[in-house]
Amino acid sequence: MKTVIVIGGGAAGMMAAIGAAREGASVTLLEKNEKLGKKIYITGKGRCNLTNACDLQEFSEHVVTNRRFLLSALHGFDNTATMEFFEELGMPVKTERGKRVFPVSDKASDVIRALERECRRLGVRVRLHTEVKGLRTEALPAEDTSAETAENAQKPKKQKKPQATCAVTGVRLSDGTELAADAVVLATGGLSYPTTGSTGDGYRMAGKLGHDVTRLVPSLVSLTARESCCAELAGLTLKNVSVKFNDKTGKLLREDFGELLFTHRGISGPVVLTATAFCADALVGGTAVIDTKPALTEEQLQARLLRELEGGKSKQMKNLIGVLVPAALGEEMLKRSGIDSAKTAGSVTREERLRLAGELRHFSLTIDGMGGYNEAVVTKGGVSVSEVNPSTMESRIAKGLYLAGEVLDVDATTGGFNLQIAWSTGMLAGRRAARDE
Repeated sequence: MKTVIVIGGGAAGMMAAIGAAREGASVTLLEKNEKLGKKIYITGKGRCNLTNACDLQEFSEHVVTNRRFLLSALHGFDNTATMEFFEELGMPVKTERGKRVFPVSDKASDVIRALERECRRLGVRVRLHTEVKGLRTEALPAEDTSAETAENAQKPKKQKKPQATCAVTGVRLSDGTELAADAVVLATGGLSYPTTGSTGDGYRMAGKLGHDVTRLVPSLVSLTARESCCAELAGLTLKNVSVKFNDKTGKLLREDFGELLFTHRGISGPVVLTATAFCADALVGGTAVIDTKPALTEEQLQARLLRELEGGKSKQMKNLIGVLVPAALGEEMLKRSGIDSAKTAGSVTREERLRLAGELRHFSLTIDGMGGYNEAVVTKGGVSVSEVNPSTMESRIAKGLYLAGEVLDVDATTGGFNLQIAWSTGMLAGRRAARDE
């Protein structure tokens, strides 16, 4: 019977422990927190958007970084398998708008309870308050290249995959204790929501073995804006708007349609979170330009605005603007257009009307920062996937080390996709850690 240690009791770690135990391995799950699944508790605003029910082609389009790397993991344990997995564990699921999947109970705690019950049933030993400081390793013999002929040496060389230089034989705990294992699964998460224990431990451990850790930045996070109006608009949600995100040179980075939320410091909501997933900190220093009437052509917008002004000639603009956009936003647009809010609609000049139409179409905010890891849903970056076998999740640098979840350089948009990546890579890593010789 193989002995497998899983480091990290989050989504990927618990799934890896279950996958290994179902293959017959003796599994120990190490978690430095006082309970398992702390980050799961807060996902989906406490409801846990555990996956997305779209087909795999559409799913792949939502993976932002290294989507090809995930093909084996997703095909081996896809979103349908995830839904069936939880249903079989006695936790029914439901599908909502955007094909987002939640527990029927709307309780993230039920997801964790289901995973904990299965760990207990399979005999997984769970050790809480147990921090791993490092990995035990032993050196492997160097690769013998002496047989290479002169003829082969002259041929153009293909880029070689990294060669394992050591084997992982267990872990070293913070109290100095060492635990032996045939295989170790590293599922420590990233840097997002550090209060849940995601403090980059896995990056440091992998880095010490020689793994390359790509640049790390917060992802699926709000943006801060220079304009003070955001504080006055905080809490306001705009639906069915189009937003163009430009970099500091004015180059278009991304355009999206959907829902946007004003915060005290800037903007958030689905279109903003998705923009940070695709564009990261290239957004900082650029602009977010909101089109509040994307369904109208320029001619239709002008005709609509003229109709409203003529139909309410005696109304003050501060009272009329609310028929076009939420009143608070309208007041800011009037200010930017140079129109006195007490002015009657009938006295608005053509030039003022054109400026107001421009604000309705191009309400611009200057992005001066991103939210930090304390509010980022995921971390962009991680252990380079070129150093991990996508068919097994085993390190190409350290034999017997498997990696899963956010510690890898893979990430996706919001909507249940990142948790599915955790389930899929965790299950594959656990299964192969238990099987591989």
